[in-house]
Amino acid sequence: MDSISLSEVTVIGRTHLGFMHSFRQPFSRVPMSPKLCSSRVEGPRAISSSDTNTKSQFAYGERIAATSDSGYKINGVNLKSRTLISSVKERLLLDANDDAYGGVIVDHENLPSNPYAFASMLRASLSDWRKKGKKGVWLKLPVEQSELVPIAIKEGFEYHHAEKGYVMLTYWIPEEEPSMLPANASHQVGVGGFVLNQHKEVLVVQEKYCAPSITGLWKLPTGFINESEEIFSGAVREVKEETGVDTEFSEVIAFRHAHNVAFEKSDLFFICMLRPLSDKIIIDSLEIKAAKWMPLVEFVEQPMIREDKMFKRVIEICEARLSHRYCGLSPHRLVSTFDGKPSSLYYNVVDDDHDPSNSNCNTDFL
Repeated sequence: MDSISLSEVTVIGRTHLGFMHSFRQPFSRVPMSPKLCSSRVEGPRAISSSDTNTKSQFAYGERIAATSDSGYKINGVNLKSRTLISSVKERLLLDANDDAYGGVIVDHENLPSNPYAFASMLRASLSDWRKKGKKGVWLKLPVEQSELVPIAIKEGFEYHHAEKGYVMLTYWIPEEEPSMLPANASHQVGVGGFVLNQHKEVLVVQEKYCAPSITGLWKLPTGFINESEEIFSGAVREVKEETGVDTEFSEVIAFRHAHNVAFEKSDLFFICMLRPLSDKIIIDSLEIKAAKWMPLVEFVEQPMIREDKMFKRVIEICEARLSHRYCGLSPHRLVSTFDGKPSSLYYNVVDDDHDPSNSNCNTDFL
């Protein structure tokens, strides 16, 4: 006469009717007893009973029994295959998919809503993944289920990053190996638009909110790149948002790399040359105090610009580009066979005998 061991049926601390609804789905044709469904299993113990034909155990309030003829019963209904036990065990684990690096990604759309059920399933899943030799675990918890975060932290998960609608946690399973999970994004990306018209006037702004040390400074329109946004389109967008002026991207003139800029993150800042397509200024009053077309000579002579070695060099580079003594980088759309996706490769072409249109270094700006 067979019996089902506790190692075959994972038992959580408490049973809740909300979780039982999802637990019973694989057995929708099997009649369930409401009385049994509302029973409790306390701590690591299982309630068991026996008669002349069966030995029984309860998990999540369901009576699972081995019969004398090597079959199984769930709430008194005979099932002849041990497949039932595998199905039960699978229902006690979190839904997850394997990633390409020997780890797993938990399906955040199928997380149990009950914290007690989540805690038990998370512990059982970690044990299962450890036995299978899995490495990293990615656990995305939506803001609607934020009460699950402290449970995961208690089990050893660490914060990776957070967005508006979720927090991402990670867990590295192999204790004898250093974690190979990639860190959170280390950089923020900004752009500045150098827009020069035919009168050699540069488009400048005064920001509404700025440090006291730069109050009154006329500067280039700047801003951050949005998620999945190109550098060139981000520069055009920022100029449009702050000044109302339509522009066309020409080149990346230079970029600055700095560290510990905001919240210990590094910063990449791209200075872009743009051609104006309009000249009427309509400022964004929420963040811009004023904007105007300013003679380049007057712009450069501002004390703060003249005394700043980095910005002075940027202006020198822009002036060199206007006289064809320098050439910036232009985007070229290419598809890599590594991922099959189009991306922008920035480079310059001084002279292309096969296709002169590819050359960006001979272009006049004025």
